[in-house]
Amino acid sequence: MNSLRLPVLWLVLAAANSIAQEAPKAPVMQRYLIEREVPGASKLTAEELRGGAAKSNAVLRELGPDIQWVQSYVAGDKVYCVYQAPNEALIREHAAKSGFPANRITPIATVIDPTTASRPR
Repeated sequence: MNSLRLPVLWLVLAAANSIAQEAPKAPVMQRYLIEREVPGASKLTAEELRGGAAKSNAVLRELGPDIQWVQSYVAGDKVYCVYQAPNEALIREHAAKSGFPANRITPIATVIDPTTASRPR
């Protein structure tokens, strides 16, 4: 019985490896900072912000799981948004379909915060 287990195990592992190689790979997600020029952005009401978020979420659902909205900051006449996507083209497609400007899209190279000072080198 033990002599049969090893060949069966090898067959199972070979099949699993074959399936893993054929499985589609998830896209690599890059974080982006999007600068949106929105005159009067800091004066938008809670209801207007809710409506904008709902519109963005609807377009995100339409585009699928390869694009994610992380959060946004409203400052003066601009909205700064952090998104994750495999490429800038998908960010631009979201902007076009949602009707929001994407005046500048910058890949985020790294994130620093107060804990960065205490991390080992």
